[in-house]
Amino acid sequence: DGRNKMSEQYTYAVARIRALEVGLFSGSTIEQLIACQDYGQCLQFLEEKGWGDSESSGNAEAMLTREEEKIWEVVKDLHIDMEHFAVLSYPKIFHNLKAAVKEACTGAKIQHIYYEDVQIPGSVMSEIVREKEFGRLPAYMQHAAEEAYESLLHTGDGQLCDCIIDRAALDAIYEAGKRSDAAIIRDYAESTVAVADIKIAVRSQKTAKSIEFMKRAMAECESVNVDQLAKAALGGMDAIRDYLQGTAYAEGAEALAESPSAFERWCDNRIIQTISPQKYQAFTIGPVIAYVIARQNEIKTVRIILSGKLNDLPDDSIRERVREMYV
Repeated sequence: DGRNKMSEQYTYAVARIRALEVGLFSGSTIEQLIACQDYGQCLQFLEEKGWGDSESSGNAEAMLTREEEKIWEVVKDLHIDMEHFAVLSYPKIFHNLKAAVKEACTGAKIQHIYYEDVQIPGSVMSEIVREKEFGRLPAYMQHAAEEAYESLLHTGDGQLCDCIIDRAALDAIYEAGKRSDAAIIRDYAESTVAVADIKIAVRSQKTAKSIEFMKRAMAECESVNVDQLAKAALGGMDAIRDYLQGTAYAEGAEALAESPSAFERWCDNRIIQTISPQKYQAFTIGPVIAYVIARQNEIKTVRIILSGKLNDLPDDSIRERVREMYV
């Protein structure tokens, strides 16, 4: 029966993932990386841990890109339908849309701005937008693509263009979460959208945005009420904190009170905390998706540390920005 075949397949996949999890950086590995004398020593440390390949030696950006590719090579080896990873690839596809719209409307050629390892690679995306053949896009992108294109063309307002596309990305992630029968994808989508909405509220409060702007930018979800959140943002940072106290994101309120970087860090940690219990769901896709998210989190953390070293930040202020690890 199909269901059994499915859980057999996951049993194999999860066994492979268990073996790979051993290679994930623990908090103490991250601590060792922070303790490296300088940027060069950090790169050397990462290379010794098997990061990058012979091509990327000494080049941080190439190394991190290579690590990102390795994640998807693992997934392909497990023969799991990429549809399951839609929620994780949407941000990249919508990034490509944003870049293509800006390129088409401003005529500026920008190098290296596209992701190629996704369902709609940059080359295809820029052609679709240039030719205004929005019907070639998946249904969840068509309307936003057209609206963003028209609005950028007529108003030249890059921020509005970003807002339209970012909102469509959140809606798409949320819908994919709803459609999925995997608890981890539902939880991930819920947390991702809620955290994004909270970030929008915080940014809008700082830049004195209107309630119309916030409502346009925020995506509906179950765990926060966007109307109340937007109204709170109009009332000031304390009002946002008061609203959050009554939600599942009360810790976010504490982080907000602490510092902007503590809040940024909480946003990412919240997602990692959401997926951590999935580690133990042996017969489901949970551990596989959790591994992909954990690796992306790890790469992001390494990027934060490298940029701190490059800018000669003291270890303590790098530590303050570092994300929670999955293992």
